Amino acid sequence: MITQDDLENWFVYHSPSPEQIPHYQAVRDAGRNLATAILEHTPPSADQSAAIRHVREAVMTANAAIACDGK
Repeated sequence: MITQDDLENWFVYHSPSPEQIPHYQAVRDAGRNLATAILEHTPPSADQSAAIRHVREAVMTANAAIACDGK
């Protein structure tokens, strides 16, 4: 069940701690690598765009997990 505390945590800016920065970078690098592979190995199409959009969403959601410390 979603609580008001959850909303407070999710909808506030979380400054990255020094310990989190390499985790953000690793996720961004992996996302970029997958998006590059999709771009290079699939024909331009709505499916290609959707695949890259999902990679972007996955990276953003993973960043939220880092920022919110899994909460």
